[in-house]
Amino acid sequence: MAALIAENFRFLSLFFKSKDVMIFNGLVALGTVGSQELFSVVAFHCPCSPARNYLYGLTAIGVPALALFLIGVILNNHTWNLVAECQYRRAKNCSAAPNFLLLSSILGRAAVAPVTWSVISLLRGEAYVCALSEFVDPSSLTAGEKGFPPAHATEILARFPCGEGPANLSGFREEVTRRLKYESQLFGWLLIGVVAILVFLTKCLKHYCSPLSYRQEAYWAQYRTNEDQLFQRTAEVHSRVLAANNVRRFFGFVALNKDDEELVARFPVEGTQPRPQWNAITGVYLYRENQGLPLYSRLHKWAQGLAGNGTAPETMEMAPLTS
Repeated sequence: MAALIAENFRFLSLFFKSKDVMIFNGLVALGTVGSQELFSVVAFHCPCSPARNYLYGLTAIGVPALALFLIGVILNNHTWNLVAECQYRRAKNCSAAPNFLLLSSILGRAAVAPVTWSVISLLRGEAYVCALSEFVDPSSLTAGEKGFPPAHATEILARFPCGEGPANLSGFREEVTRRLKYESQLFGWLLIGVVAILVFLTKCLKHYCSPLSYRQEAYWAQYRTNEDQLFQRTAEVHSRVLAANNVRRFFGFVALNKDDEELVARFPVEGTQPRPQWNAITGVYLYRENQGLPLYSRLHKWAQGLAGNGTAPETMEMAPLTS
C-alpha cells in the first residue's frame, strides 16, 4: 500500500513538473480572480458623480491590470536574461531575433494576470457601469411611459450605479444597469475569445516553425529545467563552501554544522569562476547545432569549448525555450 501511494505521488510530481508553465499560469489566474473579488467587495466604491465616474471606472480596470503586468515582467527571470544580453553584448552585438522572441515570451507570460483582471472586471460589470452610466443617451431609455426627463439627466444617470436617484426613475435605473452590464459582459467574452484564438495561433505557429521534432523539443525543455535546477543547487553549495574557506582563512577556524562539514569535506573549492565565464553562460539563447550536434544552452556551448574561441556553430533559430 505504501509503495502504491509513493508511486502515485511520484507520478503526480512528474505530471505537475511537466506542466509547470500551465499550472503556474492557472495559479496566477486564480490568484487574480480572488484579488479582483476582494477588491470589488472591499475597495470598489463608485463616486456616482459626473466626470468622476468615468475616471474612477477606467482606473479600477486599468491601473491594477497595469500593476499586475509590471509585476509579472519584474518577477520573470527571463527579463534579467534579456537585460544581461543587452548589457554584456551591447546593442551592436545583440541578436534581434532571439531578443524579440524572448521579449514576446516575457510579455505573454506577464499578460496572464492583467488579462484575467480585465476579463473578471468586465464580466462583473460594476466598473463598466460606473464609468459609462452618465453617457447613456436619455432618449434611448424606454422603461417609463413618458420617457426619461432631460433636465439634469447627466447628474441623475451618474447616481444610478449607487442605487440612488428619484424613486419614479427606478425602472430607468434598472434598464441602464442591465444595458451596461450586457455591454460589459459582451466585451469580456469577446476578450476571452480573442485571447484564446491568439494563444492557439501562437502555439500552432511555434510548433510549425520549430526545426525540432516534438520529442526533441520536449527533451530540450527537460534539459533546461534540469540544468537550471542543478546549476542553482551547485551554485549554492559552491558559494557556501567558498564562504567557509574564506571565513576559516580570516579567523583561523569556521563554525560549521554537521551538514556544512560534510559539504566542505566532499566538495573542495579552489578559487572562483572569472567574469568572462559568467558572461559566456548568461543571456538569451536560441537552439544551435555544431556539426550536426545540438547545443541546448549557453552552458552546454561553453562546456563544449565553443564559447569565445572563434568557432561559429551552425545556427537553427527558433524561439527561446521558457520555463
